[in-house]
Amino acid sequence: MALDIDLSGRVAFVTGGSRGLGRADALTLARAGADVVIADLLVESELTEETDAYGPLATVARTQGLVGTESAAEEIRAMGRRSFAVRCDVTDRDQVAAAVAKTVEELGSVDILINNAGTLDHVGQFPDQNPDLWERDLRVNLTGAFNCGQAVWPHMKERGWGRIVNMASVAGTLGGFGQASYSTTKAGILGLTKTLAMEGGRHGITANAIVPGIIGSEAFHMANASMNERIANRTVFKRPGEPQDIANAIAFLCSDLASYITGIELNVSGGVELFVF
Repeated sequence: MALDIDLSGRVAFVTGGSRGLGRADALTLARAGADVVIADLLVESELTEETDAYGPLATVARTQGLVGTESAAEEIRAMGRRSFAVRCDVTDRDQVAAAVAKTVEELGSVDILINNAGTLDHVGQFPDQNPDLWERDLRVNLTGAFNCGQAVWPHMKERGWGRIVNMASVAGTLGGFGQASYSTTKAGILGLTKTLAMEGGRHGITANAIVPGIIGSEAFHMANASMNERIANRTVFKRPGEPQDIANAIAFLCSDLASYITGIELNVSGGVELFVF
């Protein structure tokens, strides 16, 4: 049995692919042979100040040139794969439906869904959590994954093959101090994943969740350095992981090598959930 990860002939739809984990996921899936659609609220040629309503990370990304949705698509096309970027607010069901429809029309199918889009900038102890940001986080992190899953499901069911990978977090399994809304949405993602796994199995659809720990993405490097060091020291390796570590796990779960794996919570966390001292 060949142990190569070969996604040739598959079409992947990656949300939140403008930077960080999502961008690494998209490029890695393409290197494994997939055609890739990169869906993100932030697209270079369509940036406006209205995206700032989604939080300070979106503002920083827009103003500091950290958006790479279209450039990632160009890089993928240079590999000989088909790819395009599409502006998509995952909280808007019409936008999600249109993006998926465009994917099917131009690339023929949607075989892989990577639910990576999310917000993680709402920080404050429970009494100080902002109700509006609580609702925003639910819409983006949890309902967004629901919207995308519903949009691709009929296409995967029709083909009798599908891979759904949802991005959770150790904040969803361990809790997160000052992260009530984020932790709640990521715990919800785990429940959604298991349900999709149970219902998808009869249609050849697997659903799994990646549970990252602290990852050295742009958001990590924007955070407080001393806090980052404290969190990194909780890992077995005493360092953060890299976006590529997440992307490698995702590529495996999307391949035929993982055809009998579904409903799992795969920790890619450097052992941060262990008792480390």
